[in-house]
Amino acid sequence: VFSSVTSVLNMSIFKDQFVLEDLIQELKKKSTALSFGPLQSNGHISVQGSFPAIKLLRDFLLLKAKSLSEKDKREESKSHQRPKRRLQQHRLNTETSNFVYDADGERQVVVLDTDTYHYMKYFFPRTFLVNDDVVISGITDGDITTVYIENDGSRSDAGQVLRVKEKIENQSVELHNTLRKERIYFVEHIRNEKQRYKWACESLKPRYPYVLVTLYDTHIDVIGKSSEIFEFTKEVSN
Repeated sequence: VFSSVTSVLNMSIFKDQFVLEDLIQELKKKSTALSFGPLQSNGHISVQGSFPAIKLLRDFLLLKAKSLSEKDKREESKSHQRPKRRLQQHRLNTETSNFVYDADGERQVVVLDTDTYHYMKYFFPRTFLVNDDVVISGITDGDITTVYIENDGSRSDAGQVLRVKEKIENQSVELHNTLRKERIYFVEHIRNEKQRYKWACESLKPRYPYVLVTLYDTHIDVIGKSSEIFEFTKEVSN
């Protein structure tokens, strides 16, 4: 297990959109768990930290590049000459970092670890409860789930959408730092074995109310605090 990894980011793709020095400063404020090296003349910069933190930064930058690309296409359809935008005009910070403007209004994007997302949905459903003016949808792609928060079009209250995004982000960060996952593989791969594991998990659930158990065809995922899931998986196996 590696406690820290290093990655080199090529930030030169943003040089036509932002002042790179200012963009790096905003990234440092957003990703406080990561350590950034000096920005090189070719736009490269090294980043060091935990793998989940670097993965979240990567997905955020990919979403930012995609949103800028889509916005550029719309602007170029109106004008063949697009002026260079500076970061002072389009701030990249924790409040407006993932704005994507479309015909229906404003949308916020939050990239979450899939296990954290499922845990939040099960144990903290109120995080995703909103009024009729805000619509939340999630798209899962492997270990990453992208959550979209957008206005339903009846109002233009950007602050309301932003507050929902911040609530999801704050909850996910807190859980991401405490949750762990154990995986129990089925040995015999027969229906009776899966049923036995299912009964064992259900019988133990009252003693472990904050452990999330998900059954698959070949294994069981157990998510929760490290001490709880260790004892839980041990008792299930016994």
